Amino acid sequence: MMENNEIISVKNLIKKFGATGHEFAAVDDISFSIQRGEIFAFLGPNGAGKSTTIKMLTTLLLPTSGKILINGFNPTVDQDRVRESFGIVFQDQSLDDELTAYENMEFHGVLYHIENSLRKNRIEELLTFVELWERKNDLVKTFSGGMRRRLEIARGLLHHPKIFFLDEPTLGLDPQTRNHIWSYIQDLNEKEQITIFFTTHYMEEADRVADRIAVIDHGKIIRQGTSETLKQETKTTSLEDAFLQLTGHEIRDEEGGAMERMRMRRRMWHR
Repeated sequence: MMENNEIISVKNLIKKFGATGHEFAAVDDISFSIQRGEIFAFLGPNGAGKSTTIKMLTTLLLPTSGKILINGFNPTVDQDRVRESFGIVFQDQSLDDELTAYENMEFHGVLYHIENSLRKNRIEELLTFVELWERKNDLVKTFSGGMRRRLEIARGLLHHPKIFFLDEPTLGLDPQTRNHIWSYIQDLNEKEQITIFFTTHYMEEADRVADRIAVIDHGKIIRQGTSETLKQETKTTSLEDAFLQLTGHEIRDEEGGAMERMRMRRRMWHR
């Protein structure tokens, strides 16, 4: 059972790769919980275990051991219920460039079996929210990076998820567009109380928007708390300095390309 107001509960989670006797623990006995409506940042250097953890939370990988509950459901046995509970924006684009903005939304709605009239209303509502309604009939290949990100956010919200996973949502965008994207996300969190779980290598973003932060390195969560708590505990004045002291690494872009993201997306719906 989920405790208190928890929407994500992770206990003693382990994921090992490799042959027996030569196994490597990519995620090594981590535990954390996230409250409904919380904005939670998951930070770590490249190879720390962030992506592996997200894949287990979103049904893309089975854990070696441990327990996960997402909105009260176990991703290993209730995959469909878990998938209905979250939306996701991958680090690399997973839109179809040869479709219009509206067609990308429509295709996603069909995947989630959203009834036709409800789907049309929700698409208009969300494209208006991210200021793309006037561009609904334009091909995605004509969109800027910021417009594509806004469309991906709208698409991920189409089925009214309780949780929104954002893997480097502002990667490669200019500072003004990054701020614009986060204004949408914070507005969404405030108005609809959607729980936000995000990774980023922009420390100022985590410092500004996260209610709480978990720092993972070498597969282990080494510290959790608010930005201020982490700075106080490390006797530093910035989250970046606190991160460097805790991990000894500069945070870097995650490896993996757009093709891997597309494979992950197809796998989610055809398992």
